[in-house]
Amino acid sequence: MIASALTVFLVLLALLAIVVISMTVKIVPQARTGIVERFGKYRATLPAGLNIVMPFVDKVRYMIDLREQVVSFPPQPVITEDNLVVSIDTVIYFQVTDPVAATYEIANYIQAIEQLTMTTLRNIIGGMTLEHALTSRDQINNALRGELDGATGKWGIRVNRVELKGIDPPPSIKDAMEKQMRADRDKRAVILTAEGERQSSILRAEGQKQSSILTAEGERQAAILRAQADRQAAILRAQGEGQAILTVFQAIHEGNPDQKLLAYQYLQMLPRIAEGEGSTMWIIPAELTKAMESIGGTIGKIPLDGGGSKKRVEMDAPVVDDAPDESATQKAVEAALEAAKDASTAVGGSAPRLPEPDEPPAN
Repeated sequence: MIASALTVFLVLLALLAIVVISMTVKIVPQARTGIVERFGKYRATLPAGLNIVMPFVDKVRYMIDLREQVVSFPPQPVITEDNLVVSIDTVIYFQVTDPVAATYEIANYIQAIEQLTMTTLRNIIGGMTLEHALTSRDQINNALRGELDGATGKWGIRVNRVELKGIDPPPSIKDAMEKQMRADRDKRAVILTAEGERQSSILRAEGQKQSSILTAEGERQAAILRAQADRQAAILRAQGEGQAILTVFQAIHEGNPDQKLLAYQYLQMLPRIAEGEGSTMWIIPAELTKAMESIGGTIGKIPLDGGGSKKRVEMDAPVVDDAPDESATQKAVEAALEAAKDASTAVGGSAPRLPEPDEPPAN
């Protein structure tokens, strides 16, 4: 009986020892801390690792996580400056820096951060238009983080980052924004097309200008070359004509022609002069009048009986013993005069007046 009672006592004593040890030794995980209270009052903060507390007196009231935490809040309606309701959901990155303040300064810091985020976000978005809010996410994030960090500092919490997950305008506003976006894109496309066409026209005009300049330069060079060739040809032609004139003059000079031959050559050239277009007036050189004196003398010696008699009619011209056949010469002169008259009449001019055989030459 006594043995069994002693056994029960020992077992109870062992159990009490185990309970006392468990209440005395406290193990705190890494990146966490424990808040110890003694008789309901803050006593100490337990660091990570093995800690000894007084059993039945000290109690680990809270275990605070010191790691950075991420909290996502559901979408909340927010009114913009232009009276449009948008839904905004946010993500908060925060960390507990003072476990004692986070435990005793605020009852539920997660809920407090959520409500503070919503009110601060309404204040910030309320001063922006919808387009400004959609294009100013970084500005909103920085402003919201600054407000939250300043408000949660006394709670022992540091807000590291705030992100807007989405800004959702009403469906009607979305449709209007899509139409505006399409219109802006079409406008930019038209502007870019017009700008491309303008650049293309400028480049094309510049190319045509360069081509015209090169063509004009080529034509100028060609004209210069043609002018040089014409000049050389004219020089060579003039030299050739000069040589020909010198040769003819030399031949005439060496042949020593008389006045009758020159007059005969004048008469042969009269029909050719009359054949020219617009030959309405002839200029008879003075040499022709002098040459006609010889012709007149020759004609004056033609026999009056048609050539059968040897009797001659003396004229004022000197007698030439070696004159050609008078009848043949007279016929040639008359034919030349008739041809000159016909040619002059054909071109609308008048035949020059030649001295008659018995008329003295004009001075």
